[in-house]
Amino acid sequence: QVQLVESGGGSVQAGGSLRLSCAASGSIFRSIFSINTMGWYRQAPGKQRELVAGITRDGVTNYADSVKGRFAISRDNAKNTVYLQMNSLKPDDTAVYYCNIYVVSWSKGYDSWGQGTQVTVSS
Repeated sequence: QVQLVESGGGSVQAGGSLRLSCAASGSIFRSIFSINTMGWYRQAPGKQRELVAGITRDGVTNYADSVKGRFAISRDNAKNTVYLQMNSLKPDDTAVYYCNIYVVSWSKGYDSWGQGTQVTVSS
């Protein structure tokens, strides 16, 4: 009912920038719905998945301390899309990045994840 397609990952040198996008689609968007929270998580090898940034329906954002001042999350409600602008990238940012959205339709909640996109930062 909800599909997420991520794009924008890749390899970059330290100090560089990347912009991730995650577009939501599916049958649920042809009905009455509300995308509440949208967010980006990441998982590095041997580590647990962690929240990188989140944004509410009203545009309130929150960030992991490690990315504050370098990353910016935004959303386009008309396109059901969330973005993550990543600047001043560091090797420690290397991970698989996953988008996550929580959609409510007819009082039922749907927690959906993207397939993940690799971000590799070299020193």
